[in-house]
Amino acid sequence: MQVNLKVKIFADGADLESIAKLNANPLIAGFTTNPTLMRKAAVHNYKQFALSVLSIVKDKPVSFEVFSDEFPEMEAQAREIASWGENVYVKIPITNTKRHSSVPLIARLSAFGVKVNVTAMMTLQQVKAVLPAMKLSPAGYLSIFAGRLADAGIDPEPLMLCALELMYDYPQLELLWASPREVFNIVQCDRIGCHIITCTDDVLKKIPILGKDPDEFSQETVQMFYNDATAAGYTLDVDKKFAPDSQAIISFAPPVAHMP
Repeated sequence: MQVNLKVKIFADGADLESIAKLNANPLIAGFTTNPTLMRKAAVHNYKQFALSVLSIVKDKPVSFEVFSDEFPEMEAQAREIASWGENVYVKIPITNTKRHSSVPLIARLSAFGVKVNVTAMMTLQQVKAVLPAMKLSPAGYLSIFAGRLADAGIDPEPLMLCALELMYDYPQLELLWASPREVFNIVQCDRIGCHIITCTDDVLKKIPILGKDPDEFSQETVQMFYNDATAAGYTLDVDKKFAPDSQAIISFAPPVAHMP
């Protein structure tokens, strides 16, 4: 079944081979990464890795994150990273590790023309604080970590809807649903009109399942269990008292539903 999505899907990762493959996929509209993903992918030279990505991804937006915890150095890193390409967005965390707000820095970078991706956001108060700082931005993203909010037992949809409403007067900015945990998050994102969702490989691999017929999906699941049990060579010696009478005819009719 064909599923039409309005939301833009960004691939989140740091594996160059995967990035090259996904860049050829028309479903992927952009790319994001972060220091955690880069470390997991054994990236040792930050700039060399980033320039390698940009040699592959030339016409889609790519977000790279600063890694300093001090605002002056963070600003220098951001301006350096932004200089690497017109399609580069610089990820600035909403605070540093000392809980100091990054909003003044974001305002300065926006005034310099840096495309900022404000990351690690999880509250409406953060959205309200950062929007005025981005009024001069040529373009930018607000990345709300909806998946982490869901992990904490918080429904992210109301927050995302409120954020979209607050962003109405900032048409150059886009809302990004970050850290999704399942393909249904793409459906949620699409139905509320969120602009972008970032997906790691484990979520991207499940996208072809979107729109699958539930009956067919059920049958495939039954077949999978049977195939795996057979491949494992499982056997079970059943006590004879549980064996059915081979001459018995067992019939079953579903119960009739009665209207109250």
